[in-house]
Amino acid sequence: MTRVALVHDWLVTMGGAERVLEELARLYPEAPIYTGVVDYARLSPFLRTRTIIPTFVQHLPRATRWYNRYLPLLAYGFEQFDLSAYDLVISSSAAVAKGVITRAETRHIAYVHTPMRYAWDMYHQYRNREANRLERVVMGPVFHYLRMWDRLGADRVDDFVANSSTVQRRIQKHYRRESVVIHPPVDVDRFVLAEQPGRYYLVLSRLVAYKRIDLAVAAANRLKARLLVAGDGPEKDRLRAAAGPTVEFLGRVDDGTARELLCGARALLFPGEEDFGIAPVEAQASGLPVVAFGRGGVLDSVIPNETGVLFDEQTPEGLIDAIERTERVAWDPAVLRRNAERFRPDVFRTRWRNLAETSRRKPVDTV
Repeated sequence: MTRVALVHDWLVTMGGAERVLEELARLYPEAPIYTGVVDYARLSPFLRTRTIIPTFVQHLPRATRWYNRYLPLLAYGFEQFDLSAYDLVISSSAAVAKGVITRAETRHIAYVHTPMRYAWDMYHQYRNREANRLERVVMGPVFHYLRMWDRLGADRVDDFVANSSTVQRRIQKHYRRESVVIHPPVDVDRFVLAEQPGRYYLVLSRLVAYKRIDLAVAAANRLKARLLVAGDGPEKDRLRAAAGPTVEFLGRVDDGTARELLCGARALLFPGEEDFGIAPVEAQASGLPVVAFGRGGVLDSVIPNETGVLFDEQTPEGLIDAIERTERVAWDPAVLRRNAERFRPDVFRTRWRNLAETSRRKPVDTV
């Protein structure tokens, strides 16, 4: 019997990465979950039933809120996990989880949501747009260390899996490693097709700077179009201050409310660059076209002019032009739904089982 352990960066919310972890936990029902920190109150009922083992960072002040500030300590903490009893270790990582240490006989498969974006691709964006003056001073040496640690940690992985073609390219660029793409599972059966076009545009997102929700607000202001923004985050106050009378902020919404909002919308606005992006798939499962910046995971999930419209310039004008083009298309909800079906959980499970079996038979590289 193969002994399996799952490793995940941190468990403090239920986002797309945690949905992937849930699916892996269903595939390996006996596997414990090793993580940086855990907030049980924010987890799904299913994950709460699992054996979860956090690092020592769990006991530091406000760890479930300040986990990003503890990144160097988390990197050290993951190295302290003793995984020598396992034959297969599966890490789910957008940060430091893939840096665990395993025996030579243990196979380590890393499902990468992205190489650490605040250390690599978006380092300068985070530093220049989101960090305060003191944080900018500290970020230089801290992230210099983290990039070196992350690159060395990647050498400990036997097989890489990327969640999108974009992330596959990042893995090749930053780690010089090959990977296969297995898209995240999306529970498309939760969504029903809208009977007719809705009355508003919708943003369904965390309100953080790199998501570029400011573009959606600016576009709605200029078009005097109704926009509902569902989500919460540090950008909330700034976005509210910029919003006109046609923009409404709903705060964080549950899955049922999100499903209802998708059914009543005209289109989903997705103006940021995401590693993959679950919301565009959920929108298409609801028969809703996606208006998205044409970079990142949407290149895998949205078919231009069939299931959505992509724009090239990340500006209000670029988004406005894409919205206007969306209004000129007679969208076929059945086509939108059929495209979303490609990301069903059973597709994820089948591809993962095939990969794990192939990896099990493959010898560890030797020199």
